[in-house]
Amino acid sequence: MIDLRSDTVTKPTVGMRQAMADAEVGDDVYGEDPTVNRLEAMAASLLGKEAGLFVPTGVMGNQLSIRLHTQPGDEVIVESSAHILRYEGGSASSLSGVQLCPVQGIRGLLSSDAVEAAIRRPDLHTPPTTLLCLEQTHNVGGGSVYPLETIRQLTDLARRHGLALHLDGARLFNASVKAGVKVAEYARFFDTVSFCLSKGLGAPVGSMVVSDAVRIQKLRRLRKVFGGGMRQVGMLAAAGIYALEHHVTRLADDHANAKHLAQLLQAMPGVAVDVSAVETNMVMFQVPKSSKSTEHLLKDCREAGVLLNAVGERSFRAVTHLDVHREDVDAAGRIFARVFASG
Repeated sequence: MIDLRSDTVTKPTVGMRQAMADAEVGDDVYGEDPTVNRLEAMAASLLGKEAGLFVPTGVMGNQLSIRLHTQPGDEVIVESSAHILRYEGGSASSLSGVQLCPVQGIRGLLSSDAVEAAIRRPDLHTPPTTLLCLEQTHNVGGGSVYPLETIRQLTDLARRHGLALHLDGARLFNASVKAGVKVAEYARFFDTVSFCLSKGLGAPVGSMVVSDAVRIQKLRRLRKVFGGGMRQVGMLAAAGIYALEHHVTRLADDHANAKHLAQLLQAMPGVAVDVSAVETNMVMFQVPKSSKSTEHLLKDCREAGVLLNAVGERSFRAVTHLDVHREDVDAAGRIFARVFASG
């Protein structure tokens, strides 16, 4: 089965499994897991921050950061299709008591004019805007990459209005590899940055939050409050270390495979895809004139050997990752040609 649903489906490589088996462990809640400590220091150094915190999931990393930067009743600006808004279970409101202000972007990327229009002016009738969250790369935007200059403009604007800044960098390393920009260059604009180890980097679980030492100490307590304190978790941290040491530069292969898949899809009658919009490891495409329903098309693909996710009516997302090789992409292309032609 060729699994193109997400880069979350990756499995640990042989080398990663060995690193996990060999990991030295301790009680991380006491700060005594040496492998976790090494991972946190490595992540902080890579992103140019003072300290890091290992958390179970990207959602927890984002939500801890929102809790840190806000008070109940505050408003947080996010792009209208942001992961924080659409795919985190309403946790910002339920855990931090804030409301999210969705602002329309282009392929998930915000403009400074749109953000400035959304910032609340002081008024007792409205919630104060206290935080701006950006997403890099943008999931629903199809893996779109924020240019560094756009980030600078947005964060300068936020600072002028006294807003805190958080980057949901779930796929930050994809952006770095694509743009040729060091992750620390992106991270320097933000108070907190989260990134996932369990997507394109290929670890089985885990995310990081990096910031200054004072904020990380506060986040460590909040992690406990949120139920994220972990004990002998060095085996998972070892997977993250291995991922950062071995799986970053190879993200370029995923990007090339995604572009190749988009080109195959472009050649198929009845399939609509914008090859130029494929920047990283995601391909968004539509089969708009098919007589089959979205569910039927997914079923036909699955039965033929490819797993996909739908993102709308006869609209789909294919994600390449370290378990998908060029021959898999070619095979998926042949399957898509048959399935979509039959519709």
